[in-house]
This record gives sequence, structure tokens and C-alpha cells, in this order.
Amino acid sequence: MSRIGTYRLLVQYDGRPFCGWQRQPNGLSIQECIERALGIISSEECTIQGAGRTDAGVHALGQVASFQLATELDTAELRRAINANLPPEIRIVSVRRAAEGFHARKHAKQKSYRYLIMSGEERNPFMPFYAAWLPRKLDEARMRDAAALLVGRHDFSAFRATGSSAKTSVRELRALEVRRGGGSVSIVATADGFLRHMVRNLAGTLIEVGLGRFEPDDVKEILKGRDRSKAGPTAPAKGLTLLRVDY
Repeated sequence: MSRIGTYRLLVQYDGRPFCGWQRQPNGLSIQECIERALGIISSEECTIQGAGRTDAGVHALGQVASFQLATELDTAELRRAINANLPPEIRIVSVRRAAEGFHARKHAKQKSYRYLIMSGEERNPFMPFYAAWLPRKLDEARMRDAAALLVGRHDFSAFRATGSSAKTSVRELRALEVRRGGGSVSIVATADGFLRHMVRNLAGTLIEVGLGRFEPDDVKEILKGRDRSKAGPTAPAKGLTLLRVDY
């Protein structure tokens, strides 16, 4: 007889075809696809919990999910079986047994996201679905100066989506790095947690700094004012990738 066990998945996905990680009535989600695959394998309903509830069009290289399942398959066999029943845009990188009670979201210590921007006159034909594109070059030195002012434990109301249901907008932003590589600029954010659209709103604000529309010091006043309308626009979802979750 199969014994119920707790499992931990490492998941990668191209977010373009999906309405986001979480099950929704208006479209196909990554969560639903994985739950369907597990249902085929076990002939039972299975609910999984993701570490990050990524929005429609957002990608992942290091999403983590947890679930309970009764199966006689070992972890390697289970990974192959799940992948055989998933669309090609979703892949299970690894399956591990986890301690009883492990919860991918509740037990996460920090998460890291990358926002990727292609800037300059030349547009990379291979990147239009995974990066925002700007025809003008960004001044990444100005962006780094601004980013440094946002690191720490703050009320990030100015960078929170309107209508967010989070009980508090206080988060500890542990790192916010701006890097240039070739024709791209990446913004990598690590925090104990993120508000809805927070990384995309931080990216949109840093882009405004990089274009010279905001001064680096302006972000201090934006942060202090807690007014979403004063910050930069929400950057497009396609540039955002969940890189990793730490426990």
C-alpha cells in the first residue's frame, strides 16, 4: 500500500501561455497543469502550493512547490511521470521528499527575481518574449545609485499594486542589484517577500531613473511618500523571472 508523503518540486516555466501560477477561472494556470498531471498519475485530486504566485506572463527558473501524494514511485520516476503529462512550457527539474508539514510558501525565507531589459537601437530577435525593450540606452550607474536607496526594511506602499490584499506593505528588501551584460540590463531583487507587482514597479521606477526622468534621490521621497502614483509605471510582465527561493 502506498504511504502518503510530502514532496518538494523545483519548477521552471515559460509564463507566456498561462494566466499565472495560481488557479483562476479565466484561464489555464501553471498550478492547474501540474495538479492535472499529478491527478493522472495518482487518480486522486492533489493540491499543490507554490512559493511565489507569479502573474500572467511571468517566468520561473526556480519556482518551488509542495504537495502530498500517496505513490509507490520513487522521486526520479515521479519527476518523469509528471513531465510526461505537462505542456512543453512547464518542466519539473527535480522532485525531492520533504519533511512532513513542509509548505513551499509559508516556509520560504527569501525569494529572488530578475527583471531583464534590452536597451539600445538594436533589438535582439531571440529575446522579445523574455525581456522588456527600450530603444534608448539606460544609465545603469544612476540606476544603481537609486537601487541602493531602496534596500532595507521599508513600507513599500509606493511600489504595491492597487487592490493588493496583503495585510502589511512592510518588506525587507535585502538586495537590489543593477547589472549590465552585453545589450541588456538586469535588475535582481532579493527580499523576505514581495508585494503584488512590487518587482515590476521597482523596475519601472529604476528605468525612469536610467532614462533621466527621475533623479536617483527621488526614490527616497517616493518611498517615504507611500503614494503609488508618484513612482514609475509597472514594467511589462514578460521581463520578470522568479530566479530562486531559499529556505
